[in-house]
Amino acid sequence: MEQYYRQQLECLCKNVRPGDTKVMEASRRRWDGIAKPIAGLGLLEEMITKIAGIVRKENISLERKGVVVFCADNGVVVEGVTQTDSSVTAVVTENFARGSASVNRMASVAGADVLPVDIGVSGDVTEPGVRVCKVAPGTANLYREPAMTVKQALTAIHEGIRIAAGLKDAGYDILAVGEMGIGNTTTGSAIASVMLGLKPEQVTGKGAGLSEEGLKRKIHVIEEAIRLHDPDPKDPLLVLACLGGFDIAGMCGLMLGGAIYHIPVVLDGMISVSAALLAQALCPLVTDYLLAAHVGREPACGWGLEKLGLEPLVHGRLALGEGTGAVLLFPLLEMAEAVYRQNSTFEDIHIKAYTKFS
Repeated sequence: MEQYYRQQLECLCKNVRPGDTKVMEASRRRWDGIAKPIAGLGLLEEMITKIAGIVRKENISLERKGVVVFCADNGVVVEGVTQTDSSVTAVVTENFARGSASVNRMASVAGADVLPVDIGVSGDVTEPGVRVCKVAPGTANLYREPAMTVKQALTAIHEGIRIAAGLKDAGYDILAVGEMGIGNTTTGSAIASVMLGLKPEQVTGKGAGLSEEGLKRKIHVIEEAIRLHDPDPKDPLLVLACLGGFDIAGMCGLMLGGAIYHIPVVLDGMISVSAALLAQALCPLVTDYLLAAHVGREPACGWGLEKLGLEPLVHGRLALGEGTGAVLLFPLLEMAEAVYRQNSTFEDIHIKAYTKFS
């Protein structure tokens, strides 16, 4: 079964194509013809054009928006790398379904749906509205053994791809990724360290709030886990299996699904960036389908976005997770879309257009 999943993933990734350059050229011409200074909306213009290339049409729509929040537990929590225990993951997962978590409040303002996924919560999640596709009830302790098998990693990635396909069929125009899982800044930092070729101390932060002593312990755990498993960054599946979490695997799959099914996917903070680094290693063209909402407070976030070649719009020192940073981008994109779709052109108002020099 593992070999079948590998072959299926490779086949899907080989079929990914770059964003449509002809559509993007038409989109840029449209922006340049709007009665305003050329590139006056800066990165927002570039993002709208990128979305046009993703969906293969100049007239884009951002009406239906979804935030997919992957929830899973991490065995490394027993090593004292967090303030809270794993029981919190299940509680917050159910809060997503009830509409009472931070991302729900923010998404409601942005007109987006929150779609929680139990991909590896250790406890039973019974609240209606949670999609249950649990690969296992949490990962193993990466400090002492691989976090998961390669088969489990592939299973979680394929779950993410299937979710992307289903949401495309349901009519979603744009997706964002989020996560919930106590201990996942440890797994995310471990992956970032390997994929970026940086020391754990360079990429690891305090997560939800560790003391200086707690941070030292966290860095030590990551260092020892990397030393134990010695994963090769050229084998992203093995990096994920040794050091990752099911939430990261699911996000990686959703990003790949965005590339396969032509849906733009907005990244959140460091943990989603780590997932994107894995997705990029599996399918380099995936970055044509990703948008960076913000650069989070965790050190690995900035390093990772640079490696991905993605420029974030918001610099807000966010570190909440759940997809809250990603949701910030939705209303900003819709504002730019309104200008793109509705504003008069220079020709409409009989004014000479600006000259574009570069």
